[in-house]
Amino acid sequence: MACGWLYRVALKNDEGDEDARQAILKACHQRCAERTLRVLEKNGSIFIKLGQHLSSMNYLLPLEWTRTFIPLQDRCPVSSYDAIEEMIFTDTGLPIAAQFDNFGRDPIGAASLAQVHLATMKDTGLEVAVKVQHPALQEWVPLDLALTQFTFATLKYFFPEYDLQWLSNEMASSLPQELDFALEGSNAMRTKRHFDLIKESPLVVPEVIWGCKRILVMEYVAGHRTDDLAYLDSKEIDRDEVSAALARIFNEMIFGNTPLHCDPHGGNIAIRHNSLRRTHNFDIILYDHGLYRDIPLQLKRDYAKLWLAVINADEESMREYAQRVAGITNEQFPLFASAITGRDFGAVTTSVVSTRSEKEKQVIFGAMGEGMLQQLVQLLGQVPRIILLILKTNDLTRSLDESLETRDGPVRNFLILARYCSRTVLQEQIEAIRSNGGAFRPQNVFRLLIAWTSYGRVEAKLLLYEWYILARRVARLSPLPGI
Repeated sequence: MACGWLYRVALKNDEGDEDARQAILKACHQRCAERTLRVLEKNGSIFIKLGQHLSSMNYLLPLEWTRTFIPLQDRCPVSSYDAIEEMIFTDTGLPIAAQFDNFGRDPIGAASLAQVHLATMKDTGLEVAVKVQHPALQEWVPLDLALTQFTFATLKYFFPEYDLQWLSNEMASSLPQELDFALEGSNAMRTKRHFDLIKESPLVVPEVIWGCKRILVMEYVAGHRTDDLAYLDSKEIDRDEVSAALARIFNEMIFGNTPLHCDPHGGNIAIRHNSLRRTHNFDIILYDHGLYRDIPLQLKRDYAKLWLAVINADEESMREYAQRVAGITNEQFPLFASAITGRDFGAVTTSVVSTRSEKEKQVIFGAMGEGMLQQLVQLLGQVPRIILLILKTNDLTRSLDESLETRDGPVRNFLILARYCSRTVLQEQIEAIRSNGGAFRPQNVFRLLIAWTSYGRVEAKLLLYEWYILARRVARLSPLPGI
């Protein structure tokens, strides 16, 4: 309510020039963000989870909000050892000492819903990470969810143009899954099995030993944050290769036959040096598999065509597939295009492959203060929930990529994206040809040739570009500028 009043005052101010009004609005953003941060930290539990979610919404919230909420990714409350000990006995029927040796009294990490302790398995001597849910959640989550829904309903009542109830509804849908650690273990092993078949992938998913509703025991696999650039450089880990590997991993999740990890923020991904790999000298470790979604096949195909249109700056096709994917109208399209790409609409219709400049970032944030924020809130309330989660994943991975401060810009990652999109479209075309009499029917031969030619063109572009990058590095030439 206090923030609502502050915004009413700031938005009604019409004194001074445009720069002065923008300064007042930015100050209001910062003041309200800091006030909200204190409230979220004080209430803990799912309110910290809400803050973590908001910190990733660069496509929706002003920079003052997302930047202020970043500490919530690492600064979370810790449950006492006695409470954890009691919960483990309640849930398993056995005391800690009967299952583990050297169970650490202090957690090595704490998040909004759980904390992790190091231990050694009693029977095997294997060093493990024991993820335990905060015991108080079982009692407080229903009330916290109700309060969150009430808060957003109240916000909508006083500010009908800022309807954020879709956010509380998404939390109500996602939280039961995130609080089921047995389901998280199943998600982790499904992902592990899939990527173990991709021999060149550096992805490591810790092996799950056993799990139940509130406890998950995994092999202990440690690493460094992706933004620990000093570590990467000290181990001669190529940041551009890490960036490309992350692009392949998450495109495989979106377009491949495996579910999508919908919470890939900096605390859930780690890097470690591995000199034994043939294609890379690093592993990418993926944690926290609670929030997953399976993307329907037709949505994958339409989403692939949408991105191919974006990469090719084909505005007519962009509008067509935006409507298919998310029901976006022609009036809403410029805003939606900026939301999914994180780019100004002018860049989307010319070359989204170019590097995003600081000037462009300021244009986007400035537009938020000129009415775009209200339109975006309304837009996101209308699109399917699965699209919201894909948007969230896109934004988090884009943030990870920018934190790596790569040398070669976004060109390579867009070519990797184009490869996955082209492969998805090719598979759809081959399936259609098979259902229409097979490849040997005269009219299908030409269709098959066109499909393979289109896919081969993207593959060739990526291969040539990667050879070009390698040649420049061997020749010790300076990195490529943003295109």
